[in-house]
Amino acid sequence: MSAPHPEDELPGLDLGRLRAYLDGAVPGLVSGPLRGRVVAGGKSNLTYVVTDGTGDWVVRRPPLGHVLATAHDMPREYRVMTALRETAVPVPRTHVLCEDTEVLGAPFYVMEYVRGTPFRTREEIAPLGPRAVRGVAESLIEVLGRLHAVEPAKVGLGDFGRPEGFLERQVRRWRKQLEASRSRDIPGIDALHERLAATLPEQSASAIVHGDYRLDNVLVTPEGDISAVLDWEMATLGDPLVDLGLMLVYQGQPVGVGAPPATSAEGYPSPEELVRMYAEATGRDVSRLGWYVALGCFKLAVIAEGIHFRHSQGLTVGAGFDRVGEMVAPLVERAHTMLKEE
Repeated sequence: MSAPHPEDELPGLDLGRLRAYLDGAVPGLVSGPLRGRVVAGGKSNLTYVVTDGTGDWVVRRPPLGHVLATAHDMPREYRVMTALRETAVPVPRTHVLCEDTEVLGAPFYVMEYVRGTPFRTREEIAPLGPRAVRGVAESLIEVLGRLHAVEPAKVGLGDFGRPEGFLERQVRRWRKQLEASRSRDIPGIDALHERLAATLPEQSASAIVHGDYRLDNVLVTPEGDISAVLDWEMATLGDPLVDLGLMLVYQGQPVGVGAPPATSAEGYPSPEELVRMYAEATGRDVSRLGWYVALGCFKLAVIAEGIHFRHSQGLTVGAGFDRVGEMVAPLVERAHTMLKEE
């Protein structure tokens, strides 16, 4: 996490307005003046930790400026975490959702602050040692299996998405998102879209899909357990193999463009091992997983291009955005390679 910021250095978060809102919406939650800091690492929704000196909470709101259609959906993220809190999937406890944009300039929600580490780089996780690193990966797969075993209707999420035609809509949706942020020529990306659309696999039985499941979107305790799954902004109902496919994309992806990812640390299982663990835990057919990895590459390339576009417009907050655009071409190339191996 980053160092604390003075109130006037918290873009998108007016602590005075937040305190006044919370006093009315959740009486007794906050007992003193608020201080806050931006949580480092996020390249999408803005995340802050706020404290009154005795309690800590997390505030989430959309990024400043250009926002892709349907992304950064605060009510969606809030609803799925609220629904999952009595299941075996570890999520932060939610406190309040505010859809009144007069308060902070955008919808936002407040949830509990959960302690744990989101491991991003090899340097961060390697001190745990190979055995513990493997244990973290096993927990990551175990929790993903638990999520995909939750029956949506039983937790009030029966209408959370439209599973029928999910994969076709995913391919179409990410093409649409690309067009919303297209500001330069990207060799091979249009051909990638066409290949994905022409080779759709038979859809796996539907489940709750996280949409961005990866090691640095979970918090890990010192004992190696997952204390919370975070960043539910892309959650829906659909084919859960998209979660596994995207997780494998991230496993081979440098952090920020340069640093080796935590998934490259000694002891972390190979992609083949992780796929086998998932198949054993869930009983799902993973024979067409290469297509799902290619879709994950396409999705991540489009997201990176959106961040590149916002950065070019001066609308990003924090460091590291200037090189995100460099991720796009290698991801497109990797996706084509995966489809050749299908």
